[in-house]
Amino acid sequence: MKYDAILVTSFGGPEGPDDVMPFLENVLRGKNVPRERMLAVAEHYYHFGGKSPINDQNRELIAALEAELREQGPQLPVYWGNRNWHPMLADTLLQMKNDGIKRALAFVTSAYSSYSSCRQYREDIARAREAAGEGAPVVDKIRAFHNHPGFVGAVVDRVQQALEKMPLAGRDAAHLVYTAHSIPMAMAKTCDYETQLKETGRLVAERLGRKNWRLVYQSRSGPATQPWLEPDILDYLRELKAREGESDVVIAPIGFVSDHMEILFDLDTQARELCEELGLRMVRAGTAGTHPRFISMVRELIDERLDDNHARLALGVLGVRPDLCPPNCCPMPSRP
Repeated sequence: MKYDAILVTSFGGPEGPDDVMPFLENVLRGKNVPRERMLAVAEHYYHFGGKSPINDQNRELIAALEAELREQGPQLPVYWGNRNWHPMLADTLLQMKNDGIKRALAFVTSAYSSYSSCRQYREDIARAREAAGEGAPVVDKIRAFHNHPGFVGAVVDRVQQALEKMPLAGRDAAHLVYTAHSIPMAMAKTCDYETQLKETGRLVAERLGRKNWRLVYQSRSGPATQPWLEPDILDYLRELKAREGESDVVIAPIGFVSDHMEILFDLDTQARELCEELGLRMVRAGTAGTHPRFISMVRELIDERLDDNHARLALGVLGVRPDLCPPNCCPMPSRP
């Protein structure tokens, strides 16, 4: 067998109030983010008791994946390592080394390609291997999966569930707003992040038979002088109300695979408060999470790396992302 373990790799998040500042310092180390912005983000976490939901959601994802692998195969152990908070990648790679793991396949909890959502994970895995020392397992990353039928199907179901919460009379006219984490324009210009997001949005909308949709962004963190992908979700909601007089909106965070802090604060708190102020009826769609189609997709992505003859599934025109990224793929953007 080519691989003897699976490594689930994610962003990580604080588990209590004392973790918040050390976590954010890890996240923002070396980045041009004003300290006042870091303190403002810290307040988002304190608003929810200092605990991010992302770690618990990853535990649920891993439990579901382990059950899927037990039932369907391949029979491989699943490890978990985060970029920014415990369990840290370096500690996990050392554990894997001590357990005798030689080669692992990493599933990163990000569907899209950019420096921060793909290449940076590969760099962090490489540093973790170096820290684990001689004998650390080789780790290969599973390809980006923004257009895999399992991911698209899970998102379609989540959006359909949200639409069904709308009053029947206004359901067909409800405006569908997709959100994703904004990134600096300097980063966006060197990757397929925006193109992939738009393709996922189109694929989901086509399957729902909806034409009135728009991709917007949330959670920007850079200085005001640095251009990031726009429009921002709050600005767009104001524009939507002023321009079209919309009364119903479904917000679907397709840029995320789980309902973590950015969604709880930026959408469930800020966007919802603004919608109430504007008189917009808002329903927020869930993310893929542990949707059965999403979990099956992870297994299928593992299977295709174990078997060269296995079908490599992708919808849309962008096709299947390569297993191995070229050396110049998604470079780190220059710092202003």
